This record gives sequence, structure tokens and C-alpha cells, in this order.
Amino acid sequence: MATTALAGHFATKILPKHGSMGVVYIKSAPYSSDGRPNLAAYKRGTGGRSSFNGIVATVFGCTGFVGRYVCNKLGKIGTQMILPYRCDFYDAQRLKVCGDLGQVLFTPFDLRDEESIAKAVRYSNVVINLIGRDYETKNFKYMDVHVEGPRRIARICREMGVERFIHVSYLNGTAHPKPLVLKKPSMYKISKYLGECAVKEEFPTATILRASDIYGSEDRFLRVFGQVWRMNMQYLPLYKNGMETVKQPVFVSDVAQGIVNAIRDPDTRCQIYQAVGPKRYLLADLVDWFFKLMRKDDKWGYKRFDMKYDPIFFPLKVALINAISPAYPFGGVHWEGIEKESTSDVTSTKLPTLEDLGVNLTHIEDQAPWELKPFRAYQYYMDHVGEFPKPPPPRVYCGH
Repeated sequence: MATTALAGHFATKILPKHGSMGVVYIKSAPYSSDGRPNLAAYKRGTGGRSSFNGIVATVFGCTGFVGRYVCNKLGKIGTQMILPYRCDFYDAQRLKVCGDLGQVLFTPFDLRDEESIAKAVRYSNVVINLIGRDYETKNFKYMDVHVEGPRRIARICREMGVERFIHVSYLNGTAHPKPLVLKKPSMYKISKYLGECAVKEEFPTATILRASDIYGSEDRFLRVFGQVWRMNMQYLPLYKNGMETVKQPVFVSDVAQGIVNAIRDPDTRCQIYQAVGPKRYLLADLVDWFFKLMRKDDKWGYKRFDMKYDPIFFPLKVALINAISPAYPFGGVHWEGIEKESTSDVTSTKLPTLEDLGVNLTHIEDQAPWELKPFRAYQYYMDHVGEFPKPPPPRVYCGH
């Protein structure tokens, strides 16, 4: 393989062509063309945002919920970031301030375009895949986003010599899920499982994080229950009244910190981690607590009941409205979303968790009051201190 100099800083290796597209992949190396060390590829500075830690990371899904937190944490430790985007550039532009001047670069890409993916990972030694989809569209189905996309990215990364590949998946992904609300097995769960398999086939040393329900600013877990679309008037229908669903939600910042810690620890190669919170709760107890935090208790009119006793909930709110909507489903209410909400988080004692990555987990009791504050009733009422007592935290589920 020939070696040539490129753009002043990086030496590159031209790898063989692959596939019908005839793309020539180019991978950066830490040495210049005359064999001397390339100083631009080594650590410099005393640490922090204005330093360079030696990591050049490409973050797919950077503009998403988890991606924004990951970029911020990477920028804080002096990581050079290459951020592929497919949206309007101004949606991704906010991430420019995550790193120091010149440390954050953007490149347009398409998940089906191998050349754009190769361009995005060309100079990176770490690639993080956060691309996911809660619902299907006419252009992207679950298999496209969760299976074929990760497979394509992982294959190109392997061919270009990327050192580390981090893939975020779903905790309850399985090949044969049991339908709860849906009439057939959830394609979201199946595609997430198959996506893991595809990544491990193409990039055997990849690190995989299986995340449970992730909460935080602009999430799709806490805020779903604060939306008027999720309720039937002041009544909240849940699968089996929430009494058979066990949740172990995790804070988004903890997931992002786990990804950063995995990058910096070479022993995390080939490992699968469970990104779950420190405690388990019944969904019924969690939701009751959420509404108390929002000052929407029994006196306000809140009542939780079994979903099967609400015959107009699914036809009107899901089938008629969100099925024909070209935009994001109103209030996050859609078939796969309800199925995911109704699914209990199943963990394995054989797999490590975020705590094994050195993450100090955040308790939802400390974070949820802040996250749900914008959804409180009587928001503009000037209450006296203690007029609205602090509700007791939800009970911790001790079953199996």
C-alpha cells in the first residue's frame, strides 16, 4: 500500500477499493511521509476544552438527544470531533461551541451513501454510532436505521482502520419479543437486536451499550407523560395499569459519561454494557410520582387506569392522528412508543453496567423534579413556601 502526505498534518494510507461504488478509503496515520512522528496527532495541553487529548472522534447522530450530551463531554476533555449531519446545518451549528476553535468540524452525510460515511471517519480513531429511530417514516424503516445503517458504518470503519467503535443499542432488544400492546412482535426491538449482531459481525471489537429508557432535557420518557396527547382528558391509560411494568430509567448525562469512559479504557473492547439507572420502579409508582411533581394529583383530577378500558384511546390518538401525520407523532404517542413504554427492563447479572465504567449514577429522585418543572399546573401562581408539599419519592421495586 502506498503512503502519501495529505493536507500538511496527516500521512494517509490508500486502502483497496471496496464494493460497487469504487470508493477509495483513506486512513490517517500518526507518522508523516518521511517516517517521522506527526506531532499534530499527539496529545498537547494541560487538559480540558482548550487541549487535545489525542482522540479524533466521529459522532453519528450528534444532533440527537444523547448526541448533544456526548459531544459536550467529548469537547470538555479536548477531543477533536467530526460531526456528520443530514439536517439543516443550522440545527447542528449549536454543537460548534462544544469544543475549542477548530476542534469541531461538520460534514454532510447520508446513511445510504458510503462515500459520505468514509469521508466522515477518514481521520478518526474513534467512531460513535448514536443513530436511532423511535418511529418509521416512508424513507427510513427500522431495518434501514437500526440494522443496515450500523452495518454499513461498522464495515467502513473496519476497512479504514478505525481503532474504536462504540454502538448504542436498546436494553430490551431481542430476536423474538413478546407482543404486549401490538398484535405482532415489535420491529423496534427486533431491529435493535439485529443491529447489534450486524455491528459485531462487521466490527468484532466494538463496544455496545444497551440503554434502557433515557431521561433528561428534551427526552421522550418524562415529557411524554407531561403532554396532553398522552392522556384521555385527565385520565392516564397504561398497559395493565402500570402494575406489571418495571422500569430502570437512566439519566442521559450518565450514558454520555459511560461512552466517554469506554473510549478512554482499552479494556472495554468487545464488551457489552447495560446502561441502566441505579434503581428499579413499577411504572405505576413512577407515573404517579411524576404527576405529583407536576402538581396534578387526585385533587387536580388525575387518575390512572388500565388501557384496555379506554376503547377510544388508540383509534383516535394513535391510528387517526399520528398515522397520517408527516411530522413527529404528537406527544410521542405511537404504536411502537406505547409498546416500548409497556415493556419491563430486563437486566442480566452476567453483563457489566455503567458503574463498571466508573460512572456515578444519577438518581431520578434528584433530577426528575427539575425536568418536569415546566409542566407543573398553576405555573404562574405565586405560591407560598411549603404550600405545595414535596411529594415522597416512588417506591423502589424489590422484585425480580
